[in-house]
Parts: sequence; C-alpha cells; structure tokens
Amino acid sequence: MNTPSPTPSPPPGTTETGSSFDFLTPQETRVRVPAPAFGPDRPAPGRPGVLARPVRLDAGRTAVQYRIPVSAHGAPHAFAGLEREAAASVALERRHGGGAHAHLFTRLVGYDLDAPEPFLLYRMSRDEPLTACSGALGGDQQHQVMEELTLAVRLLEDVGLVHRALAPDTVRWDGRHVRLAEPYAAQRSGDPREPFGAAPWAAPEQREGRGTADPRDDLWSVAQVLYYVVSGRAGAGTGPPADLPDLRRLAPLDRARLYAPRAADRAAPAELLRLVPVADPLVTAAAAADALGPRRAEFDAQLARKRARRAGLGPEQADDDGAEALEWVPPARRSLRERLFGGPPAAPRPPRPAADSAFDPPAGPPAPPVPDRGRQCPHCLLPVEYDESLLVIIDAKGDRIPLDLSAEHRPAHRQDALRKAYHRCPHADGEQAHELPVPYLTNGEPLSIALVGSSSVGKTHLLAAMLGEVEQGGLEPYGLKCLPLNPEDHRTFLRDRVQHLQQGRQLARTGQQTFARFADGLLVSAPGTMPRPVVFFDLAGEDLAQDGEVTRFLMGVDAFVFVLDPLRALGLPSLDPVRAEQRLPLRDLGDEAFATVLNRVPRTGGHVTAPAALAVNKSDLVRFEPTVDRWLGRALPARFDAAAVREESRDAYAFLAHHASSAWLKPFDDCARCTLHFVAATGGRAKDDRFPHGARPRRVLAPLLSVFAMCGLLPGTESREVGF
Repeated sequence: MNTPSPTPSPPPGTTETGSSFDFLTPQETRVRVPAPAFGPDRPAPGRPGVLARPVRLDAGRTAVQYRIPVSAHGAPHAFAGLEREAAASVALERRHGGGAHAHLFTRLVGYDLDAPEPFLLYRMSRDEPLTACSGALGGDQQHQVMEELTLAVRLLEDVGLVHRALAPDTVRWDGRHVRLAEPYAAQRSGDPREPFGAAPWAAPEQREGRGTADPRDDLWSVAQVLYYVVSGRAGAGTGPPADLPDLRRLAPLDRARLYAPRAADRAAPAELLRLVPVADPLVTAAAAADALGPRRAEFDAQLARKRARRAGLGPEQADDDGAEALEWVPPARRSLRERLFGGPPAAPRPPRPAADSAFDPPAGPPAPPVPDRGRQCPHCLLPVEYDESLLVIIDAKGDRIPLDLSAEHRPAHRQDALRKAYHRCPHADGEQAHELPVPYLTNGEPLSIALVGSSSVGKTHLLAAMLGEVEQGGLEPYGLKCLPLNPEDHRTFLRDRVQHLQQGRQLARTGQQTFARFADGLLVSAPGTMPRPVVFFDLAGEDLAQDGEVTRFLMGVDAFVFVLDPLRALGLPSLDPVRAEQRLPLRDLGDEAFATVLNRVPRTGGHVTAPAALAVNKSDLVRFEPTVDRWLGRALPARFDAAAVREESRDAYAFLAHHASSAWLKPFDDCARCTLHFVAATGGRAKDDRFPHGARPRRVLAPLLSVFAMCGLLPGTESREVGF
C-alpha cells in the first residue's frame, strides 16, 4: 500500500476532523486522508487498553489502526506501551523499510501519539499465521521460514531491538515469505528484561524477567517456531527436544545451540546466518553512512582542545595525562577577586565535624552552630556568620517573627526549631530583605544550581520534574538521601509545582523578579558525610537575558543547567508545524540567556570554571530521531556510569551540531566541564493548559546527577571522570 500523499500544513494534533483523518508518516510528514471509513473495534492481543479496527483510507487501500480510546486513558502502561511500539516500528521502517527485506516486518503507515486517542496505523495484509499452515509446508518452504526468521532477528539486532513475541500465531506466511507481527512487545537490547510470553515460545529468562534483553532471546523463539513447523507440535520449552537429532532440517539450529535455556550459551544471529547458510545483509551491503560521524569526531577534538588549554595553565596544574589537576571549588570558598576575575582558587578547607549536621543532632547539651567563616549568602553574595539574634520564623501571613531559643535546653526541640527557622541576612534591607533557612548555614558546603534558558524553554517544568523524581526516591539508588532545606518552603514548591505537573497541568510561566531568590532547596547527603545544602535558582528567561542587578547572584553560582528548546534550535522540518502553531522562530544566534549568563560569570584560563550540564529539553518532540531515541527511550541506569554520560554527551553534541547552529553549543564550548543530555520534562505537548495523556518525565535526573558528580556530591564517583 502506498502512503497517502502529503497535504500542505494541516493543523497538528488532530485525528478525525469532520471528513478527514490526519497522521504522521514514519518520516514525520503530516498527511491528511479524506473520508476514511472505520470498521468495528476488537481487543488487541498483547496490548492492554488498546483497541484494533480496520480503516479504509482511500481508493480501496486499507490499514489496521491500534488506538487507546478515551475510555481506556487510565489503563496502566497503555500509553507507554503504544509509545514504545511506535518507537520500534519507526526505527524499523526508517532503517529497513525501503530495503530488500522490508517484507519481513509489518509495515508502519503512520501514527499520532498526541491525538485525543493516540494510535498507530499498519498496512493490512492477507497472509495467514503459521498455526494455519501446520503440516502443510514442504521442505523448501520450511527452509525459507528458517532463513527469513533468522534474517529478521539479525535486522532487529541492527536497530537494537528484541521482538520478544515470535510464535506460530504472530509469524505469518503468504506462500512465499514470512512476516513478523507488529513489535508491540519489543524491548531494547541491553535493557532489563520485562517478564513476557509463555512456554515454549518465549525464552526461559524472558518469561522470568531475569537479566537483560538479548537478540538471542528471539533466536530461542525462532528455534521453537521451527520445531513446530517441522515436527507439527510444540516443544516443551525447557531445552533441546528429545527427537531433535531425528529432524535433520533443524540441524543448523542444533549446531547453533539455540535450544539452550540460557541466552549466553546460544549463537548470535550473525553466526546462525553462517550456519543456515544465508548471506548477512549487514556485511554484504554497504553500511549506511553515519551522518553524525564527523560531528562526533568534532566533539572529541573540542574536548581535547579544552584539555590542552587547561594543561597550558602550567605544569604544576596539570595531571599526568595533561588534564587540569585543579578540582572544582565552590564560589563560597573563593576570594572576591577570584569570584569576579577568575584565577587560582583558595586551598580547600578541612571539612567541618559531622556533629553539626541536621541529620545527626549532637549528643549532650546543644551547641550553637558554627558556620564556615567563608559562607556567603547565595542571593547577595556577601558573607554571613551565624547569629542567633537574627533567627526568625515566618507565619502563615508572611510576617517575620523573632525566634528566641535562649531558654530552650531540650536538644530535640531545639534541633526541630532550627530545622524550620530562618536566619535573616544581615546585609538585607528594604525591598531586598531576605532570609536563609538555618540548615543552609549549619551543614556542609552549599551547592547552588541555576537553570538557564529563555522564556518558555521549560526550565520550571524541568525543575519540577527533577524534584518530583527526587521526592519519590530517585536519588537513593545512587547513594544519596534528601531532606527539605526548609520543610514549609519545600511543601509549597511540591504543592504549587510538582503536584500540578504530576496531575497533568501545565505550569504557569515564572514571573520576573527584582531580586533573585532560589526556588527550592534540599539537604543532600551520602553515607558517612555531612549533608550539603543544594539550592535551585529558576529565574524568568527575561531576567536571565538582561545583564542587570537581578542576575548579580550568578557570580556566585556553583553549577549551571542550560535548558535548550528544540523548537528554537533544531532545523528539522518535522518541527516546522509546531513552530508555526506556537509562533516560535528558528534562532541561528542561539539562546540569548545562554550568552548573557556565560559572558557574565567568572572564568579561569579562558573557560567558565563552574560545572555545567546542557539539557536538550522537550526531546519528546524529536523522540524518533535515532540518536535521540537511543537515549530518551532508555531509563537511567541504577548506577552512575561516567562512560555512558560521555557517550550521551558525544551523541547530543553531534545531534545539535548537525541540526542547529554552533551558537547553541556555547555552554559546551565555554565551560571547562560540561555534559549534554536528552531529557523530557513533560513527555508531551500541552493542550488547553493540560497534558492530555499526563506528564511523563524522561531522564530528568541525568543533568542533576552529572552536576552532582562534577561537584563531588555523588558517592563512588571520581569527579574528574565527568565532564572532561
């Protein structure tokens, strides 16, 4: 079936508009089909919450639509499953849809995941499942099934997929060729196996959900399907069938050890092709050129230049491999001259004893906290020393009420009062009066993180998604525990930001300020260490783009998360309709907030010394681009992997350099240490101030984990392994 021809710029996001039907092709061209006719619904096996129905598109061409009806929007995992299937089908169509082996897969016609009822469209075929051909295939046909199933698994391996649903009822035969069912159960190779399938067709490890998905899982299924085709019966699914030696047609599968219960004991798809034998299309055909290859090499060269530039600061400042030996030192521990003009940082001070920790109250009579002499206010950048006469509490009306603890001698009560109290900044006056949560002054070295980007790039949504993940224990697998820096402030942020986002509501734009205040704060600790205050600044893009007094706090920020909007940066044609709808022009000059901030903060040796992460937010808009899909479609690993962070940074740099102007890479070019990440704060576009299918954050902790690693806050990670 030929894909319907495109029509000029129909409105995005619509499905059925009167007498027409809109969808995106696998190449992300929007098409409109007039007057489609829909057949009756039926449940879609293997897809909970999804319905299937035939669709007559035009001129007698038909397709099968799989959709999530409005009535099933609450079905667990329905949307995630459909989205994962779409990613697998698009990847196969783009990589192999135009090749000699396209007939091995059910062909994707189009999709729309932003429609009120998200759907996928596949070509309709009239072939029969292998269950209908039992005992009817001759020897040559049996060998054809073997060859083509092996080829299909090899091509799936090429795009990093494991089909996981190969069985006689899902493999079809048209008299000449086999065809695999839609990849509704597909997983990425290397991802943790999710339990799926039944004996004998699914491999034992796959059924049990042990280990990671492997293309050899599909080869077990191929072996079981071939045993069924040749013998006319299903195997036991526990190992080699007892009569296997008598079935000479299956000798290649036996030699490849495909009936071994463990994937590690089976041959790989390429080895099986040699045994069948059939030519490997990935060896005999010319490999597709990697359009991003030169850009990846550019990343490597730029990283080498930054290392060499740091090494040029002097031999005493370089380690054995030429990288700068100076570690990151927070602005609070630098002199005013160092903060303003750069230069070598002061020698690090020894850590304070853990007895002052808000996590571990001291035994015996309480002693007043003694903050570091160099502690500075993150708002006005002036030094602050703990003074109990400056303690206040803030009531429900916002009034500041002095707090007198001189008569409180109960350690637990005193500690609880300090946990909720504020310390007035002695330098504050008038409209710029401000306070610091007491734990900011009584714990370890503070870490301030600023989110940078123009208005509407999604900074507030990204911060809310990050802290929502933190609140649900997202940092615990990495050895970190978190408490609120101030309970009431944190509760307010969760209520007004995080909960609204989790309820699928679009957040209001951040208002401009006359004085920069941090949005929320945490106390973050690793085992055996003093908790460190971490505060997050989220200013309006208009404020960040102006070189005014409100951004003076940037001189003392410890780390940055630069938030990039693909709609402004990427010249991909698939984004043009969304740009037109939102009236956002493509900007070749980059983000003006990036430039303003980077031009203002201190540098050493020509580079900004504060660690940085560049977050390509709204990556769901380009989720089916192979480079983006490689990362956005995967969950974060349970352990921080510096090598994987570098690989993602390399891919993200190459993707941006290929599709955007060089100005968008200014954070990477200007910062001595910078990682790059694909993230999605909401996972979809808002309509009428709501996200129709809920907010679905993706990999939002990746930039934060990298910043923590670069700032020495992530246990078990050498900070110099990240960002260099």
